[in-house]
Amino acid sequence: MTPEEVFRTLVHGVAAGRYAGLPDLYAEQTDVRHPMHPARPGPLRSRAELRAHFGDGGPDPAVRFEAVDIVVHQTADPEVIVGEFAYAGTAAATGETFHVPCVFVVRVRDGEIVESRDYVDHAAMAQVRERLAEPGATDAAS
Repeated sequence: MTPEEVFRTLVHGVAAGRYAGLPDLYAEQTDVRHPMHPARPGPLRSRAELRAHFGDGGPDPAVRFEAVDIVVHQTADPEVIVGEFAYAGTAAATGETFHVPCVFVVRVRDGEIVESRDYVDHAAMAQVRERLAEPGATDAAS
């Protein structure tokens, strides 16, 4: 797969809750960082660490979302793309919507992610998950 195809498979897989297969998009040894995560976790450096990161859960029935507004920028390095997109969704119980912008800088070699910087507003996503479960809550992520 091309870097763009790998990126699109990743973000659509996250949105669909297909976590079990996502680690297979990464090289056995990789470097994945989440610079905007409030807990400032260390890098994920192996496929095994990514399996633990993604867990074995499936889609969250309380929140439906998808990757939208995807724009992929090619760089001078054919292994590296910059993907801009948003996770946009709806609370199943309330119908409330949200829109969380994201940017991923991804290096793909031989069809596998060897390096990624995932700029997601994790605090907004956590807030969305908490607030969307509350009837009458206002839009938390847009």
